[in-house]
Amino acid sequence: MDMQFKRKSTTTIFGCVFALFLPKICFAEKICTVPSEPVTIKENNTVDTVVVHINTTMKDVTLNLTENPGNAFELRGSELIAKKGLDYETLSGPEELTVQVRCNKTGYRSITLIVIVRVENINDNPPLFVQSEYTLNVNELTPVNTSIGLIEAADEDSEVLYYSMEPTVNRYFRLETMYTPNILVNKVLDYDVIQQVKLILYAQDTPLPSQPEERSFTATATITVNIKDIDNRPPWFQPCTRVTIGNAKICLSLGYKGRVNLTEKQDGALQLQPGPVYARDGDKSRNEEISYKIVRGNEDNIFQIDENSGNISMLKPADIAGPISLLVLASQVLNRDQFATTSVTIDVMKKSRNPPRFEKERYEGYVYSNSGPENMVLRDRTSNRPFRVRARDEDFASGINPDIRYEVQYSSYVNITTDGFILLKKAVRTDSFALQLRAVDVSTGESGTAALSVIVLPSVGVQSNDEGYRAGDMALLGFIMAALLVLCLIVIGYLISRVKKGNQDAFKLSEVSIFSSKLRDTGRSRSRRAEVRDRRLDVAQAARVRVIPRERPRHCSSCGLQTHPNHSHHSPAVQTKGKASKHRVKSILAKERRKDDGHKSVWFKESEDSSDIEVEIIPDTIGLKPEEDMEGVEGEFASPPPEDSDMELGDLTMLNIQDLSSREISDSREGLNTDRRDP
Repeated sequence: MDMQFKRKSTTTIFGCVFALFLPKICFAEKICTVPSEPVTIKENNTVDTVVVHINTTMKDVTLNLTENPGNAFELRGSELIAKKGLDYETLSGPEELTVQVRCNKTGYRSITLIVIVRVENINDNPPLFVQSEYTLNVNELTPVNTSIGLIEAADEDSEVLYYSMEPTVNRYFRLETMYTPNILVNKVLDYDVIQQVKLILYAQDTPLPSQPEERSFTATATITVNIKDIDNRPPWFQPCTRVTIGNAKICLSLGYKGRVNLTEKQDGALQLQPGPVYARDGDKSRNEEISYKIVRGNEDNIFQIDENSGNISMLKPADIAGPISLLVLASQVLNRDQFATTSVTIDVMKKSRNPPRFEKERYEGYVYSNSGPENMVLRDRTSNRPFRVRARDEDFASGINPDIRYEVQYSSYVNITTDGFILLKKAVRTDSFALQLRAVDVSTGESGTAALSVIVLPSVGVQSNDEGYRAGDMALLGFIMAALLVLCLIVIGYLISRVKKGNQDAFKLSEVSIFSSKLRDTGRSRSRRAEVRDRRLDVAQAARVRVIPRERPRHCSSCGLQTHPNHSHHSPAVQTKGKASKHRVKSILAKERRKDDGHKSVWFKESEDSSDIEVEIIPDTIGLKPEEDMEGVEGEFASPPPEDSDMELGDLTMLNIQDLSSREISDSREGLNTDRRDP
C-alpha cells in the first residue's frame, strides 16, 4: 500500500511541474520562424540581395548566424542578406547552401533556425575547346565511316553541347551526331584529286537552332585534314589513258612502235612512236625509282633495253622482214610488287630508196572571202575546179604509194584529205595565207614537203571596189528587172484573156482571106471555069465559098491540064456522060437550102498541107436541073454588081460568117464532085 501511494504521489508532482512549464516551452518555439521550403537565388546575384526574412513574435529577440557557408551571408535585423555575388561554378559544396540562425531571448530557451539557400545556375559561360586549331592526318585509303578524330569542347554551365561542322554538306567528312563531335570519313579519299581539307567545328550550349530570347554561347575550332599519299599504284607507261573502275584508277597504254631496215643495224636508241619507253609512279606525290626489262619477244637477242632510261637499241641487224613484238616490264626498285607491262612493236622493213616528193615545190590556191568550213580551195581564179596535190614515190613503178598520208603544217585555216584536196576549217579573215604541205610514208616514216599560198578572192556575186558596182547596186538592178518581168506577164495575160473573149471566127476569116488571095493569084489563068468563079466573087450574093485542101497541082500527060487529086482523064463520050450525072449531085449542106434564102454559105475544109488550099465558088444551082443551072448563071451575070464592087473575099465572108456558124455541114461530102467542068 505504501509503495502504491508513493508512486501516485510522484506521478502527480511530475504532472503538475510539466503543466507549469509546458506553456513556456511552446511559447519559446514561436519566438522566431523562417519558411520551411528552400530559398532560391540566381547565381551572379548583386550584393545586399535579401535572401530570407526571419519572423520574430516578441521584442528583444537576438539573432545570430551560427553557420554561414563561404561567409556569403549576414544578418541585418531580421533579414538574411547575401554579402557577395554567388557563382554556381565556384561553389565548393552542393548547389544548396545551409544557413543556421540562432534566436535568443532572456527567460526563454534559445532555438536554432535552418535556412536552405538554393543557388540557381544560369548560362553565363561559353563553351571552350582545348585548342583553337587542330591538324589531322589521314591516308588516302582510309575506309569510309572511319573516325579520324574526336574533338570536344567543355562548358562550365552545361553538360550537354551541340556540335555542327562547316561546310554543312561536306563530300569527304561528316560528324557522327550533333552531340558527339566524332569526325568520320564520308567518301573515299584520292590524293590525286584532293590533298587537304579545312573544316570549322562549332560547339553551342543551347539546342540548334537556339531561340531568339534564349541566351546562347558558341565556340569554334579550325581543323585542317591533310590527305597522305600512299604507295597504292603501279608504274604508268606514258602517254596513257586514265580509266576509273569503281574506286580504282588505272592508266592504259597503247604501246610503242618503231621501224628498222632489214639487214641493217641502227646505232643509238631507236626512234619510237609516240615516244621513247617511259613510265612514272602512278602515285602523284611519290617518285619511286623504276627499272625496265624486256621479258618476252627478244629470243634472237636483236634488241636490248636500258634498265634506267628505258631506251631500246639494237645488238645486231634483223635478218627477217616483218614485225617483232617485245613485252617490256617496268617495276619499282624498292617494291617489285608494283609493276606494269607494255608492248613495243618493231617493224623490220626493206630500205626505201626514194622519199615521197610533191609534183611542185610551190603551189598556189584560191578561196572566196565568203567561203565557210568544208569549202574547197580552188586551183585557179576563173573556174570552180578544186585544188589537189599529189606526191609521188619513185620506189613504185606507178609512182603511187598507198601508204602516203598528207598533213598540213603552220596553218589553222585548212585541212587536207587523204586524196590531197584542201578543205577550209573556218572562214578566212585575211587577204592571203601560206602553209606547208607534208606527205608522209607511214610505212617508212619518210616525208616530203611543199609550200602552198592561198589567195582570198572577193565574194561570189559581189563587185570589188575597182569594178564600180556594189552589192547594193546589183540588188537594186535585180529588183527592177523582176518588177519589169512581172509587169510583162500581167500584160501578156491580159492580152490572152482579151483574145479568148473576142470572136473566135476571126481566125477562120483570116485563113479565108489568105487562101482567097492565093486563089486569085493562081486560078485566073487556068481555065474558063476559074474566070466564072472570079466573076461570081465580085457579086457577093451570088456564090458560096468552099475551101478544100488539095495536093500540089500536077499536069496531066493526056490532056495537058493541071490536075487535082480526084482528076481523071476521060474521052469526050465519057465526059458527056459525066455531065449528065452531075445533075444528081447533092448539096454539101447537111440540110437543103431553101430557094428563098438570100444568103450564101461558106464551107471550110482543112488539109494536112495548109499551103495547098483550093477555094471554089459553089453556085446556087448545084443540085438543080441543067436548064435552071444555066438560067441562074445568066441571071447572075446580068444582075448589077454590088455597090462596093471592090469588096474583097475576106469582107464577103465576114457578111456571111454568121450564116456559116448556124448551119451544119453534112458528113456525106464524099459524094460531091469537086471537079466540075464548064460546058
